[in-house]
Amino acid sequence: MNPSIATHNRTRHLRPGTAFAWILLLVTSQTAAFAQGAAPAAKIDSGDTAWVLGSAALVLLMTPGLALFYGGMVRSKNVLGTVMQSFIAMAVIGIQWVLWGYSLAFGPDHWGLIGDLSWFGLNHVGMKPNADYAATIPALAFMMFQCMFAVITPALITGAFAERMKFGTYLVFMLLWATFVYDPIAHWVWGAGGWLHQMGALDFAGGTVVHMSSGYSALVAALLIGRRKGYPQQEMRPHNLVWTLLGTGLLWFGWFGFNAGSALAANGEAALAFTTTNTATAAGALGWMFVEWIRTRRPTALGAASGAVAGLVGITPACGFVGVLPSIIIGAGAGIICFFAVGLKPRLGYDDSLDTFGVHGIGGTWGALATGLFAAYSITGLTTPNGGHANGLFYGNPGQMIPQFAGVGATIVYAVVVSFILLKILDATMGLRVTGREEDSGLDVSQHGEEAYSRQ
Repeated sequence: MNPSIATHNRTRHLRPGTAFAWILLLVTSQTAAFAQGAAPAAKIDSGDTAWVLGSAALVLLMTPGLALFYGGMVRSKNVLGTVMQSFIAMAVIGIQWVLWGYSLAFGPDHWGLIGDLSWFGLNHVGMKPNADYAATIPALAFMMFQCMFAVITPALITGAFAERMKFGTYLVFMLLWATFVYDPIAHWVWGAGGWLHQMGALDFAGGTVVHMSSGYSALVAALLIGRRKGYPQQEMRPHNLVWTLLGTGLLWFGWFGFNAGSALAANGEAALAFTTTNTATAAGALGWMFVEWIRTRRPTALGAASGAVAGLVGITPACGFVGVLPSIIIGAGAGIICFFAVGLKPRLGYDDSLDTFGVHGIGGTWGALATGLFAAYSITGLTTPNGGHANGLFYGNPGQMIPQFAGVGATIVYAVVVSFILLKILDATMGLRVTGREEDSGLDVSQHGEEAYSRQ
């Protein structure tokens, strides 16, 4: 999503109270009217609505895709537990979002930091458009599109503590994290009145809001929960890389809704975001694969899949602001940078089990900064949230790097601090980690009393 782009198409109503004011308005605006045409009244467009609803469904599919992507990388005794962590996010956040999450993220602004609870339970959110975010689709369509972003983001974090976190604690953590981390950051970047929004930070579809917030929170979780038993001495091979490749394909497919749907209309912006998304993803897969091939003499399936996801992450904030050729640089850069970031794990000694920080945290950071480098108004015609031309450093506007760095820095600090506090409270009250015996038997049996594969 990017309500920041909605400012480019936002309808403005001028309602002078007298006939004289009307005449004066017509005279003084005649030149502009001939050049631009009169601003149309807000009206629901069936094509835009269908596109956004379809995109919302694509984004929802990404969460089961993530479940397969992660599920294939864990050991067989933890498959159901890992998949369940993603699956249950659709239920928990599906309720949290309609009750208070959407209101906090997109409701009436307070101090540029947070919405309020005036839209609790979707009060005042109905079938008419909200021109602050999208003037041609029902407010409910926009709300549901955003809901799918809120669903997948905490699920991403689970890759950092795979195979060792209590399920009950995870449920509470997910609910608290969505409320106290995701919702405020979403408001900063995309909410009408959010301070980063007002500053002009560019984030088309969630580099800071989704990937950096989850990636840096994942690092905190991995450090506090600790390493898996036997890591790194014991080999912990993925149990089914076919699952992982299938999950990557579903993520790639669903990501078109994630990025192109963020245009909030079936238009040229959506077409550009669709094209740059696919191009960057391909470049990311190739970038990771070839670097791995050079360094280890073998191109792995896991590497190609990880590179594709890194390319998706890297292009997310930039997809509607950059041209196609820069998207190759952004995607390949994400694949290569994330490859080396993941390679630091053994040296630094932390156990980010499924590389959430290395791919989403680092890839999201690169993408957010690359947006400030390659954004091109001459290609996209898009404006910044505060009304300027969306140009980056390489297109004559070095000042765009200021809000980009501000968004990166604020997201890192806030996500790290609040996640640390939440996890410490939960550790003291509920406990974060399963027992050693439960970890040995696996999350499937110890947490759910089931097994993914029958032994009969």
